[in-house]
Amino acid sequence: MAEMSDVFFVDGMRTPFGRAGEKGMYWNTRADDLVVKAIIGLMERNGDVPKDRIDDVAIAATSQTGDQGLTLGRTAAILAGLPMTVPGLAVERMCAGAMTSVTTMGASIGVGMYDLALAGGVEHMGRHPIGANADPNPRFVAEKLVDPGALNMGVTAERIHDRFPHLTKERADRFGMASQHKAQAAYEAGKFQPDLVPVAIKDAEGAWGLATEDEGRRPETTLEGLASLKTPFRPHGRVTAGTSSPLTDGATISLLAGSDAVKEFGLAPKMRMVSFAFAGVQPEIMGIGPIPSTEKALKKAGLTIDDIGLFELNEAFAIQVISLLDHFGIADDDPRVNPWGGAIALGHPLAASGVRLMIQLAAHFAERPDVRYGLTAMCVGLGQGGSVIWENPFFDGKKKRK
Repeated sequence: MAEMSDVFFVDGMRTPFGRAGEKGMYWNTRADDLVVKAIIGLMERNGDVPKDRIDDVAIAATSQTGDQGLTLGRTAAILAGLPMTVPGLAVERMCAGAMTSVTTMGASIGVGMYDLALAGGVEHMGRHPIGANADPNPRFVAEKLVDPGALNMGVTAERIHDRFPHLTKERADRFGMASQHKAQAAYEAGKFQPDLVPVAIKDAEGAWGLATEDEGRRPETTLEGLASLKTPFRPHGRVTAGTSSPLTDGATISLLAGSDAVKEFGLAPKMRMVSFAFAGVQPEIMGIGPIPSTEKALKKAGLTIDDIGLFELNEAFAIQVISLLDHFGIADDDPRVNPWGGAIALGHPLAASGVRLMIQLAAHFAERPDVRYGLTAMCVGLGQGGSVIWENPFFDGKKKRK
C-alpha cells in the first residue's frame, strides 16, 4: 500500500536566460533543446539517481505550439536520453507553468504514487510571443466577463498603480534599480553560476558560441535613467521597461523526491515542500494574484507571514511585487526579499520562471541555517496567483549573527 510522503526539492538547474527576438542569443536555438539541455545537466549532477526510476516528467510552456509543443515532458525526456519507460506530460498555467509542474508532481509524490519526478518549464518568447496563436472567445469581451485590457500584462500593471495610488512610480523605479544591482552583485559573487547549464548557440552568421550568463542584465541602471523611460502601455503611465521583466527565452528543471527515494539513494534535499496554493483574481489586475494565494498557502501550513524568513517573488513588474509587500506590511527594500535580484534583471521566460525562484531559494537556504521557512510566489496572466512554502533542511534554530 502506498503511503503519504514528504515532498523534497532535491536539486534544480536552468539554462542562462536570453533576450527574446532576433538579437537574442537563442534566436537560432529550439525551445525543446533548451529544456533538454537543462534535463541533461540536472541528471548529470545527480548521477546517483537511476534514470529509469523517474516516475514522470512535467514540462510547462505557455505557448504550446511548434518546437514548444507535442507533449513537451515526453518529447524532452526522450531527447534527453531518459529511458522510453519514463512518461511525460505538458503543463500550462501561463507564468506559473513550472510552479504548477512542481506542485502537480509534488502532489503525486505526496500521496505515494511517485517516488521521483522531474518538473520544470521552458519559454522561447522570441519564437512564440505570448498569445500569438491564441483565439480568445469573443464572449469574454461581449459579455464583459473580462476587460479587453486584461490580455495586456503591462496594462494590468498600470491598473495596480491606479487602484493603489500610494504605490508610486518612484517606489517601482527604486525597486527595479535594486533588482539590477542585486543581480549584478550576486553574479560577481558567483551565486548564480553553479546552477546554470551552458548552452551551445549559433549566431546569424553561423558562428558557434556558448551561453553561460543571463543576457538581459542592466547593472548600470540609475534612478535618473529610469525616470526618463517611456511608458509603453499608457501615455503618461507609470510602468516602463525598467520596472518590467524583459521578454525572455530559457528553461528550468527540478528533481523532486519522496521520503523513501531520499533514503534509498542517499539524496541530500535542498528544500521540503510545506504547502502550496493557487488563487484567482480579476484578470485586469492579475498582479495582485499572489496575495490571496499566499494567504491560502500560509493557512494550509499553519503559518503566518512573520514565519517566512526568505521571499523569492517573481518580478513580472515591480509594482506587482510592491503590492504584495505592501499588503503584508513588508518594506520595499526588505533584505529578505529577492536577495539576488529577480526577473526585472534576470528575465522572465513565462512558464519557466517558477523553478528559477525555487533554485534561488534553495541556494539561500544553504547559506542561511537561521531561516526555517521561505516563500516562492508569482502572479499569473488572466488573473491568478501561485505560492509555494518551503522548509529549510539546514535550519538549526540559531539566530543569524550580525
